[in-house]
Amino acid sequence: MADALPLSAAGKPANASFTDWIAVAAGSLGALLATLDISITNSALPQIQGQIGATGTEGTWISTGYLLSEIVMIPLAAWLTRVFGLRRFLMTMAVLFTLCSMYCGMSNSLTAMIIGRIGQGFAGGAMIPTAQTIIRTRLPAHQMAIGMTVFGLTVLLGPLMGPVVGGWLTENASWRWCFFLNLPVSAALITLLWTGLKSDKMDLEQFFKADWLGILGLALGLSSLTVVLEEGQRDHWFESTMIVTLSVLMVIGFLLIAVGQFTAKKPIVRLALLRNPRYASVIIIVAAVGAGLYGVSYLLPQFLGTVAGYNAQQAGGIMLLSGAPAFLLMPFLPTLLNRYSARVLVCIGLLMYFASCMLDISLTADSVGHDFYLSQILRGFAQMLAMMPLNQASMAAVEAHEAGDAAGLYNMARNLGGSIGLALLGVLIDRRTHYHDEVIRESLTANSSIGQAHIASSSASFLAQSGDTALAQLQAYAQLASTIAREATVMTYNESFFLLGLALLACVPLALTLKKRPASVKQ
Repeated sequence: MADALPLSAAGKPANASFTDWIAVAAGSLGALLATLDISITNSALPQIQGQIGATGTEGTWISTGYLLSEIVMIPLAAWLTRVFGLRRFLMTMAVLFTLCSMYCGMSNSLTAMIIGRIGQGFAGGAMIPTAQTIIRTRLPAHQMAIGMTVFGLTVLLGPLMGPVVGGWLTENASWRWCFFLNLPVSAALITLLWTGLKSDKMDLEQFFKADWLGILGLALGLSSLTVVLEEGQRDHWFESTMIVTLSVLMVIGFLLIAVGQFTAKKPIVRLALLRNPRYASVIIIVAAVGAGLYGVSYLLPQFLGTVAGYNAQQAGGIMLLSGAPAFLLMPFLPTLLNRYSARVLVCIGLLMYFASCMLDISLTADSVGHDFYLSQILRGFAQMLAMMPLNQASMAAVEAHEAGDAAGLYNMARNLGGSIGLALLGVLIDRRTHYHDEVIRESLTANSSIGQAHIASSSASFLAQSGDTALAQLQAYAQLASTIAREATVMTYNESFFLLGLALLACVPLALTLKKRPASVKQ
């Protein structure tokens, strides 16, 4: 039951109507709102924790709550769209997102904040895959590249703009405006949804005959996996009872999903789509690339914050540099997507990403923002060339009636790849920093002439300030320990950029498996 697109008088597929483009704009704005809110609170987290009385460890649940509900909702969106109708479902989610945003902005306790963030993530998770569904079903094949470019820009720019917007609002107004800002944007979104989408009838029969076993497994498996990956390193993995319990629930959840594939008439997660080799290759690549891309986006602000001493707004400004190529390429990208195969563009993008990582493997303790200008600009071009063709290839590989399920699986794979990549990166940074710290300390023995000279020089400097010999000696040793920790951190970040570059380079053979859509397949 693939959608039949209208033909022009000449027998060629007609261009999308103005209403179709309003629908595409609505979907893209919803995706931007959802992706922006993933990162906008990160820069305001210290202020939020201070005002609601949360510790640093407890405060991480403000971000984790959003992520775990979002990743559960993403694969459910296609089913809920069929049950309630696209416009009714998306407008409900937009209203829910707005109410939860206002609730977060007015929260004064950690519990209230987490509840609001879970609601935000649940509503936001519906907006990302449905944006791709709208593009696939409302645009003809020859204009799909334009729609996917618009969608891709929102998905890429949201996480880049989040820290900048959040940092500016926190510094110049209040952290509460990170949530209140969603009110006017959501109002515009609801208006576009009402105008661009037609009302569909509800199909409650699909609700009662749903794959409830798979839905339960999805909720258990994905939410538990997200928390394990987010909190595992912080809680020392399987030394924590919570992590062990969640790991068991995760396995049970995935087993329920597997059972649902054989017992349900319409499984909630259509893993059967992976039998399509063209679609399966896209899913594998986007998961692998997602791990690398999320890792780079994590490393740079962490380095600028911990080593260079940048605040969130300053670090966000450096991150935003990689968004500049998006606007430069935007007029040409649809032509590139239509003219060149996905495998060529993705390979070029991955090689550019590898090169950008190699530019950042010679960092020192004195490295600051301008040292990342070139790598960030190169990374911006790489991001566009690597991810945009994958967005289009995921939709071009399936029929129009499969677009909703395919979009959910695609976005779930990207998010899971990113979560796994960040978890592995967290383990690497923790262990390698500890290793380098110990090696440097071992080299600075009591008989080390360099160490003795450094202590003597620092002690003399502190003695001149305080006049207390014992205090000056203690300050000198404290400064040395701080210097060692700083150098160990820099060495670890250099290794991390190097390994991420290699990981992205390893994705190039995967990109060669991308297949061109046969001309005989109707759009």
